[in-house]
Amino acid sequence: MILKVTIDEKTFPLQLDDEMVRDAQEAFRKMDEDMDRGWQMSRTWVEHPDDLQRCQIAADRMLTAIQQEKTATVGLMAAYIVNRVPGVQAVDIDTSGDMTRTEVVTG
Repeated sequence: MILKVTIDEKTFPLQLDDEMVRDAQEAFRKMDEDMDRGWQMSRTWVEHPDDLQRCQIAADRMLTAIQQEKTATVGLMAAYIVNRVPGVQAVDIDTSGDMTRTEVVTG
């Protein structure tokens, strides 16, 4: 599976291995447990993030991982999004400081 990631109008494909997505289920469960406690999304505290918000959180973490060159984390965040949003094709990550503007594009 290829997830297209756009950051500041630059798009690049992330190749995701189906096996990696399957094998990361325990990590996804832990991510969901963390988000179940609520999450600071830019200026707003979200008590119970919905599925889109969870993907926006993962995309924000992906952006940080890209900036810090943490490729394993980039892959894990991309796999989380692919796993949680059937038919996802792309993620347009907002870099203005408002993660709620990040878009998850399905086909």
